[in-house]
Amino acid sequence: MRVARQEFAENGFENTSIMQVAKKSGISVGAVYKYFDNKEQLFTYIMHDGLSTLEDMLMELAPSEEDILIKAEKIIRTLLQFSKEQPELVQLYCSLTTGGNTEFLNQLSQRIEAVTASIYTRTIAVAQETGEVRKDINPAFFAYLLDNVFMMLQFSTACPYYKERFFIYTGKQVEDSDELIVEQTLLFLKAAFNFK
Repeated sequence: MRVARQEFAENGFENTSIMQVAKKSGISVGAVYKYFDNKEQLFTYIMHDGLSTLEDMLMELAPSEEDILIKAEKIIRTLLQFSKEQPELVQLYCSLTTGGNTEFLNQLSQRIEAVTASIYTRTIAVAQETGEVRKDINPAFFAYLLDNVFMMLQFSTACPYYKERFFIYTGKQVEDSDELIVEQTLLFLKAAFNFK
């Protein structure tokens, strides 16, 4: 699984083969096919296995009674930690969402996005009911913008192009300062979305 993650992250879905994964893993191609019928199944397994922990955390946050900024801080910290611990998965997701993808890859990314869209939209709607977020904001549109901020933070800590772009704007010192990233992102969210 580790080798497959690395190969997909470095070469992309289209340019990775079961044969090269097996060879670099030191196992036979038949051994891979014992568990996976094709490359799509292997890729899907890797993506779902890696992202399930992240989804579980988000599912726990959605119904909690905590202030929305506390929820946002927990999400930011978890995403930063996940990006540093599993950069290949973030790189895979970046490749999946920014490349010229096949129908299979588009369907996979839509399944993944549906989870966060539902969680963020519900969280925002609840925050509107409690008066934490303005009532004139569309929860689904708000969730979309919020997810884009979170996604770019992940890409900026794991994907070479976005990492360099992040440094151009913020300087390289941000690489070793999760506290600065969390603090500034929360200030942005509070101001941009008019949290109380």
